[in-house]
This record gives sequence, C-alpha cells and structure tokens, in this order.
Amino acid sequence: MSSKRPLLRRLFPSTPLSCTVLLFWLLLSDSFSAGTIVTGLLLGLVIPLFAARLDREFARIGSLRPLPGLVAVMLWDILVSNIRVAIQVLGPEKRLHPGFIWVPLDIGNIHGIAALTSLITLTPGTVSAALSDDRRYLLVHVLHLHDAEALIAEIKARYEAPLMELFP
Repeated sequence: MSSKRPLLRRLFPSTPLSCTVLLFWLLLSDSFSAGTIVTGLLLGLVIPLFAARLDREFARIGSLRPLPGLVAVMLWDILVSNIRVAIQVLGPEKRLHPGFIWVPLDIGNIHGIAALTSLITLTPGTVSAALSDDRRYLLVHVLHLHDAEALIAEIKARYEAPLMELFP
C-alpha cells in the first residue's frame, strides 16, 4: 500500500486543484456532454502536474492586527486620490508633473510585495510599474510628482509597514 501512495501523489499532486479545474471547466462550458466532462477531467489531471513543478512561495500570515487600519487607510486614500486626480486631470495640463520613483523595499515576502503593488495601483494617480530582480526596489509611476522623498515615506508608512506585520 505504501508503494502506491507516492505514485498516486505524483499523479494527483493536488486533489483540490484538480477538482477546482474540473468545476471551472464545467462552469465555463456551455454543455455537460461526455466530451466536456472528459476534457475537464484531463485538464484537472494535467494542470496540477504542471503547477506542482512551479517554484512556490507560501504565504506566511503574521499578525492580523493591522488589517482593519490598513483597509481604512486604503479606502480613504482611494477616495481622496479620486478627487485629487479628477481635479488634476480637469485642470491645466501644464500643472501635471508625472514621474517615476524607485521605492526601496524593506518587505521581503513576495506576497506582501504583491499586496503593496496592488494597493499602490488601486490608488488613483499611482501605478506600480516594475519590481527589481532582487525584490529590493519597486518602480512607481506617479501622475503628479511633487516631492519624491515625501511620497516614498508615505508609501512606506501607510502601506509597507502594516503589510510587514501581515506578511513577515
């Protein structure tokens, strides 16, 4: 029995993923014919085999204590930024000073970095453009760049610091 287990594990590295792939295939298909079900089963078998070969970093969650505050800050920043961007876009173009800044990162967890890039991009007027190969710097495009150092400090204090507690 123990010799079959590694073979089954190699053939089905993730039963939940296989079931999810099958379910989504069936939901996306227009019919529940035998061919659709067989195709879904094949996809449910093949996709997890390839996914198991990917180098994965698992999310480690630290303290959830900063989450409510981070959500509140994010929602407030989105509201204020929408108003600010609307005023800037409707105003004279010569008053806009777009630019790029490199934000040095203290956060090392890739999931935390992904959350940071999402928060920056969700805030109107800023877009995460690139992550350095060593994951130590994030390139951010800003619609109106007034003070680069102040903006970097704001990103680090408002977003990166709480994310470092969430993703140690």
